[in-house]
Amino acid sequence: MLPTLLILPGWWNSGSRHWQSLWERKYQAAHRVEQRDWTAPRREDWVRELEHAVSKAVAPVALIAHSLGCITVAHWAASAGSQQLGKIRAAMLVAPADVESPDCVAELRNFAPIPRARLPFTSMLVASSNDPYCAQGRARSFATSWGSEFRDIGDAKHINAEAGYGDWPEGESLLLSLTNPTVNCKLGTENPSA
Repeated sequence: MLPTLLILPGWWNSGSRHWQSLWERKYQAAHRVEQRDWTAPRREDWVRELEHAVSKAVAPVALIAHSLGCITVAHWAASAGSQQLGKIRAAMLVAPADVESPDCVAELRNFAPIPRARLPFTSMLVASSNDPYCAQGRARSFATSWGSEFRDIGDAKHINAEAGYGDWPEGESLLLSLTNPTVNCKLGTENPSA
């Protein structure tokens, strides 16, 4: 059974050229977790919206998070019940935002402290060696704490459209290996309306 793909953008949402938006349009199984306020995020609201999306989703579910979305996943996993957590097959956590950094903007500080408990589902953290929003060493330490497989993709900045990561087929391959490691297949039917 192929997973439901829940897409969790970061601060300010993911624009139309971002790989998350392109994947959402490409796959019928993909659904964005919409937030009420993308510009002044509140941790409690973002976690609640993820909880609501997981409760509505048909299991199994793969979480595809970017930046602040990664930190939202960690907070949600620390408070979610076993029934909801049991629906998650895997999480792909890309370019986490270090909301504990002294350089972090004030609007995101309410997401600190970052939970460090091991995630109760398979996960992969994809990081860059020159991400301006999270030092590589910090990203590696998050992966260690969360029990995530760590993937360093080199000089990729924040792994977003501005850094040249639009369609990002390599990321799609990582997602395929994470969600279905024994079978090399596509993530369901491509969306004909895309």
